[in-house]
Amino acid sequence: MKFDRTSMLYGTIVLTGTSIVSQLLGFVYRILLSRLIGAEVMGLYQLIMPVYSVIMSITAVGLTVAVSTLSSSYHAQGNHTAIVQVLRRCLALFFLLFALAAGATLFFYDPISVSLLGDARTQLGLLLLLPCILLTGVENLHKHFFYGTGRIRPPAAVELCEQFIRTGLVLGLLVCFLPQNPERTVGLIVLGMTGCEIFSAVTLALLFRRQVRRDGLRSGAPMEPRQLDRRIFSIALPIGCTSLLGNLMGSATAVLIPRRLVSAGAAVSEAMSAFGILCGMTVPMLFMPTAFIGALGLVLVPKLAQSVALGRKGEIQRRVDRVMLATSVILLPAMAFWVVLGPSIGEALFREPTVGDFMLPLSIGVVLSCYQSVLSCTLNGVGKPSAAARSAIVSDAVQLGCTWFLMGLPGVGLKGYVVGFVASAGVGALLNWRAVRRATGLVPRVFQWCTAPALSALLMGLVINLLFQVLQDAGLGALPAILACLTFGIVLYLAALSAQGIWPGRLFRLRKR
Repeated sequence: MKFDRTSMLYGTIVLTGTSIVSQLLGFVYRILLSRLIGAEVMGLYQLIMPVYSVIMSITAVGLTVAVSTLSSSYHAQGNHTAIVQVLRRCLALFFLLFALAAGATLFFYDPISVSLLGDARTQLGLLLLLPCILLTGVENLHKHFFYGTGRIRPPAAVELCEQFIRTGLVLGLLVCFLPQNPERTVGLIVLGMTGCEIFSAVTLALLFRRQVRRDGLRSGAPMEPRQLDRRIFSIALPIGCTSLLGNLMGSATAVLIPRRLVSAGAAVSEAMSAFGILCGMTVPMLFMPTAFIGALGLVLVPKLAQSVALGRKGEIQRRVDRVMLATSVILLPAMAFWVVLGPSIGEALFREPTVGDFMLPLSIGVVLSCYQSVLSCTLNGVGKPSAAARSAIVSDAVQLGCTWFLMGLPGVGLKGYVVGFVASAGVGALLNWRAVRRATGLVPRVFQWCTAPALSALLMGLVINLLFQVLQDAGLGALPAILACLTFGIVLYLAALSAQGIWPGRLFRLRKR
């Protein structure tokens, strides 16, 4: 018996393990960062990140999916020359798009910061984002070459090292140069981010060159340039446009949150602090257990593309079925744990009493958004990116509409954002599922996917809620009580799941038969 290193599960577990370590380190980093800079500067930093997302959508997002999908398809056909062609062509297109986007940003950075972002203190961070985006794009294109050809470990190792370097650089710069005014503080954070991207981009480029030399990826006939361009654009254009539109609406939502809070009667500093706590502390904490979703998507898209290229419809259905079940089995108990113990953990870590606000509805939104993400990856893998695009646009429009109409109402405030978060994720998941069902013919297994994991998670949540209170009343410290609840909760959840016929050991099988 030996591990099947080519399986989708093996790749997912490797990437999930890396992502978990990265997210734990990132969580510690975020805690230390919030204590160093405070909620208001954290909110200011969050304001410039939508610009990062928008430029990445314009320049790199669609191309990275094209690299992953086409590399996987050509790898299944044994045409390794075309794989190298795809990466080099996508790099050239990325550099062209980045030059246009960077030029526009440099020319209009003042109105972007003042009029669009609503705070002139974002100007320095905005300018320093450009080299960071350039390096990130190069890194991601090389990374998706490895994902598409089934080589998971090199990018996973680089990503882990990148997180350590980012944490050290950013926190080191802040410790050395603080106190500074808010604008320079944000600039120091972005400067540290750029430093770690230098390492990642250079390392992955060198690993790509070594892989080409070592494996001799020159077999197969080269693709005709126009045909290759058509294939790249057929994938990259709808995904890139969808990502751009989605990020524009997401950016508008992020920028509107503090403004609508002010419209509802909050002071500017109070609104910025509330924004920083919600988007910089609460939501990232809730998304920590979703580390495997991103890993699953990175592995799922090329695997489904291979199945499509080989005409294996039954294999596509089996993979989607296992992905939906795995998503429920892992996420539902994680969210139950956060609902019960998240407020206590958040207050202890961030020293902010409001971190635990809205934990229950936000956790529901996180689960729905993960279903939406997994189904979107499925649509991309089976060659239906336009369906995923439409769902994403409708979902983002729901979030934007709720933010605009509800948050400005007196007495509503952040509740309007929470309503939009849950509603948009639910709409996106529903639309994606309809498209997946039409594309694959997959029949939903409601009991296995939802009912059994949800009932098991509910039982676990109720029991650990009672157990935590009993342990606290008995004088046990918060940390030992949380660890005891976590251990007991996992055992109880697995027992309840097995009693309903869901065996995690069979779902997560790693060995070849």
